[in-house]
Amino acid sequence: QVQLVESGGGLVQAGGSLRLSCAASGRTFDNYLMAWFRQAPGSEREFVAAMTSTGGSTDYGDSVKDRFTISRDNPKSTVYLQMDSLKAEDTAVYYCAAQRIPAMLTRNARGYSAWGQGTQVTVSS
Repeated sequence: QVQLVESGGGLVQAGGSLRLSCAASGRTFDNYLMAWFRQAPGSEREFVAAMTSTGGSTDYGDSVKDRFTISRDNPKSTVYLQMDSLKAEDTAVYYCAAQRIPAMLTRNARGYSAWGQGTQVTVSS
């Protein structure tokens, strides 16, 4: 199973930007579609963004579309989440997730079998 480690979280003011990284190891990164989810206290895990193994297709949650961008660097086995125009409601623990292909992009967390430990993002208003 692929191992995932997120980094890049922190405290930022509303309107600011952060870039999260998720480094994968243990398996061939090219064979995995990747996703980001987030979970705020007392809330369910929410889909943020996903990308196919080649990077050819993406999907975004409605609340982050046009503000967040997912990307991947397969030679570096890393997926990124660029977060711009951050809002207080973006505050959450952000998780990286992976699913070995063949698989379809999905917004359902059950569609991903590997998860990172999460990184905290706090947006102050």
